[in-house]
Amino acid sequence: MGFKQDLFSQFARIGKAFASGRRLELIELLAQGERSVDLLAESSGLSVANTSQHLQILKQAGLVKTRREGQRIFYRLSDADAVVQLFDAIQVLAVDQVAEAQQLVNENLQSKDPLEAVSAMDLVEHIRNGDTLLLDVRPPEEFSAGHLAGAVNVPLPELNTFLEDLPTDREVITYCRGPYCVLAYDAVARMRDAGYQARRLEGGYPEWAAAGLPVEP
Repeated sequence: MGFKQDLFSQFARIGKAFASGRRLELIELLAQGERSVDLLAESSGLSVANTSQHLQILKQAGLVKTRREGQRIFYRLSDADAVVQLFDAIQVLAVDQVAEAQQLVNENLQSKDPLEAVSAMDLVEHIRNGDTLLLDVRPPEEFSAGHLAGAVNVPLPELNTFLEDLPTDREVITYCRGPYCVLAYDAVARMRDAGYQARRLEGGYPEWAAAGLPVEP
C-alpha cells in the first residue's frame, strides 16, 4: 500500500476503537474523570474482565492512559478535550442521520423534556446575573473529580429530599454526563412535576470543560 493508504489505516484505528457501544459508554464515564477498572466495571454493568478488554482496545488506539496505585489500575482519557469533541460529533451525527438513534432520543428523552436546553453561553450569563441555581445530578465521585464552578451536587436518588429545600425564586439548571445523559432529563421532569422552574444544560460537564469554561476540582 502507498503512504495514503497506510495513513488512513492508522486513522481507522480510532474508528475501530469507537466501534462499540460499550466502549463509548466507558469513554463517557472516563470523560467525567479518572477511574479505576473496578469502578468502571461497576458503573457500566460490565464484568471486570470485559471492562479490561475494552480498555485495552482504547489504550492501543491511544485514547486512554493508565497509572498504577498498588494493585489497582486507573484509567483516564489521554486527551480529554479532543476525545470529548470526537465523541460529541459522533453522537450529533448519529441523532441527525440515523433514524433509529433519533427515535430512541425522542421516545426516551424528549418525551421527558421537550423544551430547548440552555446553551453554555446562556448559562454563563445566568451565572453572572446570579439568577439561577446550578444542579449537578451525577454520582458524588464524578462531582468530586470535577464540576461546573458553583454547582451543587444532588445525585438523582437524593433529589426528592432536596426538593423540600429548593428555592422557588430562581430557575434551576441541571446537568450530568453529557447531552444524552438521562439523569438530567429525569431531574428536570421531577422538578417540573413538583412545580419548580427547571431546564437542562445543552451539554454536560465534559463539554463545558472542553470549552474552557470555569470548573472546580
